[in-house]
Amino acid sequence: MSDTDTRQASHDAERGSFMLPGSDAATAVAVFAPNVPRSLMSTQVRRGISRLSAHLSPRTIKASIASAIEEERAYGHGFVLIPVLLIFGVLTWLSLPFDVGIVKLALLLCIFSMAAVVCIGKFARLRAPLIAAALFTAGMLLIAVDTVRTDTVVLDAPVTTNVRGVVFSREQDDKGQWRYGVDVQQTTEPRLRRQPTKVTLVARGREDPLPIGATIEGRARLSPPSGPALPGLNDFAFDSYFKGIGAVGFFYGAPKGGEALATGETKASSPSSLATRIASMREAVGERIRAAIGGDTGALAAALVTAEERAISRETVEVLRQSGLAHVLAISGLNMALAAGTFLIGARTVLSMIPGLAHRVAIKKLAASGALLMVCTYILISGGAVSALRAWIMISIMLMAVFFDRMSISLRNVALAAIIIVAITPSAVAGPGFQMSFAATLALVAGYARWRERRETAMPAAERQRKGRGLVTGVIAGVVITSLIGGLATSVYSIAYFHRLPAYGLLANVLTMPVISIVIMPFGLFAMLLMPFGLEHYPLLAMAWGLDRMLDIARFVVTLDGEIVTGRIGHLGFVLIAAGGVLICVLRSWLALSGAVLIFAGLVSLPLERDHLPDVMISEDGRLIGLVANDAIATNRVRPSDFVFSQWQRALAVENHLKPAMLPLPEAGDPYPATEPAGKSAPPLDQEKVTAIRADLSSAIEASAAGVFVCREKQWCAARNAYGWTIVALENPRLFPALCDQADLVVTAARVDSAKCPTARARIVNAQTLRRTGAIEVRAQPDAGQTAAGMQFRTSFTALSRPWERHRAYDWRTGSFAEGQPAL
Repeated sequence: MSDTDTRQASHDAERGSFMLPGSDAATAVAVFAPNVPRSLMSTQVRRGISRLSAHLSPRTIKASIASAIEEERAYGHGFVLIPVLLIFGVLTWLSLPFDVGIVKLALLLCIFSMAAVVCIGKFARLRAPLIAAALFTAGMLLIAVDTVRTDTVVLDAPVTTNVRGVVFSREQDDKGQWRYGVDVQQTTEPRLRRQPTKVTLVARGREDPLPIGATIEGRARLSPPSGPALPGLNDFAFDSYFKGIGAVGFFYGAPKGGEALATGETKASSPSSLATRIASMREAVGERIRAAIGGDTGALAAALVTAEERAISRETVEVLRQSGLAHVLAISGLNMALAAGTFLIGARTVLSMIPGLAHRVAIKKLAASGALLMVCTYILISGGAVSALRAWIMISIMLMAVFFDRMSISLRNVALAAIIIVAITPSAVAGPGFQMSFAATLALVAGYARWRERRETAMPAAERQRKGRGLVTGVIAGVVITSLIGGLATSVYSIAYFHRLPAYGLLANVLTMPVISIVIMPFGLFAMLLMPFGLEHYPLLAMAWGLDRMLDIARFVVTLDGEIVTGRIGHLGFVLIAAGGVLICVLRSWLALSGAVLIFAGLVSLPLERDHLPDVMISEDGRLIGLVANDAIATNRVRPSDFVFSQWQRALAVENHLKPAMLPLPEAGDPYPATEPAGKSAPPLDQEKVTAIRADLSSAIEASAAGVFVCREKQWCAARNAYGWTIVALENPRLFPALCDQADLVVTAARVDSAKCPTARARIVNAQTLRRTGAIEVRAQPDAGQTAAGMQFRTSFTALSRPWERHRAYDWRTGSFAEGQPAL
């Protein structure tokens, strides 16, 4: 190429001549490099394209993936993936609409395991996928075995009966009422055909409580554990099933008690008696703490030691949740690490002050032995929650690593703790406690490992040996980074399970961490060590001072009004984000980018999965009905159940509540009948009263505002929504034949015969329906060729084939489980 051609190309580039018809790639690139000869430029472009093609070729990609896998193996992350696959198997089995038998899973596990063993030579590449399939199947087998082993008998319907049994636990709430855990021995009047083995019953009086191990007897109202407040929310019957609790309820009056049963030497050595002794010791510790401090502070201090949270007032619990400090209530890694660390440092300091001892004995290992004994005692009196069990396993491994001079913090520790918990209690995998605890721990350990590697490679040795410089800033930075990582790692779980996020949780944790680390946990540990000698009073007072300061900070953060109510999120988005977070933490090579891809895909899917709000909600017992419109929920109750209604508000991200307009019964010429006791039939209403009742209902609806309930006291509540639906909730079931054809949707908490309705206009939801469907959502769905919107029902339960759901299909008259689902 001549100089003239080069100058012409430069001139064309300055004039903006980029690509002309017939020009080649070199001419196009010339606009950015006008002084480069065309032949040289063309060569460079070809080389670049060739290199890009080489990088994107299947052979290169395959080699890169193989290299990354080898890098992961070098880090030992194959072991870390074992609990991930086990957990995936457990969650898959739990999410299926049917049971997969133990025999089938055992055969699959044998097939995958044997196939992995015989894969050698050119088939060796199949070994890793087969091992993964075997671990996945092993997770399914573990939960299947645990489900059969548990085999809890869950009460099928509410009933009033006489209960006699043995107290295996007791706990006092913030109102002074005692909740007993009872091993049921007998039920009478009536005798239950499917008698639960364990129940929890509340004694509402102020009588002296019965001790653990004593017999207890009284007339009680028993109910099955509640299901989800809305479809897709937490099913409390699932948790109760795997805890062995078959019913919940309360005593009518004060229960009668007898002598403690565990008095003989033989019984004292049995596992049940040992558990009773531990429960008694745990309760005694909590009572001494509450007696020394008192009030909410005392209840909070006891919860940090024994995990008994019922004595804390709801206001305090809500303040801690809104400020992002609710994790302090759970005995987890923070509590146990601070307790173990305080003991380890304190014991090592004391031992080092003994002249000549450090030269003869490894005092670090001696102090670690004492700390190991301390955390084992801590786990016994803490109740053994999943978060506490995980923390205990990890802390124990870390302390035992001191004996062998090995590194104590690693992903292997987290993986080993997860494997042990999945093997012992696989059902815990489905709970937020397990998931949030391990997500935070996994993120913190992975972040610490990467920070340590970067520090060792980037910082000179002389710089690492300097001490004392930047100590305060380092501690502050560590607290901030730890809180930030833990908050980010658990945020998606907080949204998925609790539908809210504390916007200023990072601020609250940074402000409270010095108080927790320096005052609360150390003095709590001193109090426990001195309690056998009766010297715990003053350490507990110091602990109480720290707790009061923590509550002050929590209340200050709450005043910033920073809680974010997110509402429900889609299951697919949650799974993708959670899985992506795990991969980012576990993988160390470029394969970790796959986790970022999953998180991005999950974030994209969240708005796509979000449904529009339901128009009508019906609670599981049929007593609470809600209409959603204009950023408010209108209900048929002036004071709805906080347990259910608060879940509605958070799940739907709707805060405002519209109360019903209450109308008293007319005095003169009252057409309304009295409510008959349950189980007794009443004569039908005469036509004159039916006409008067219908007229009263119609006039009340016409006079009320749309989207708001109007209620005739103890008889009915009615409302008309934006779609023109008339919704009637019947308080008095005797009105069903008179009003069932006056509405589009009729809801009653009683058992009624739908055949008595003269017309088929209304969709009827009664006690029989709700027992099998659980809570219901109704959405408007326009029907083809019709002007009015149709009703689309979404129920909490469909198949009722899983063990924790099957009690809903039980028919006590025939003693069998009914098939199918009631029509809506």
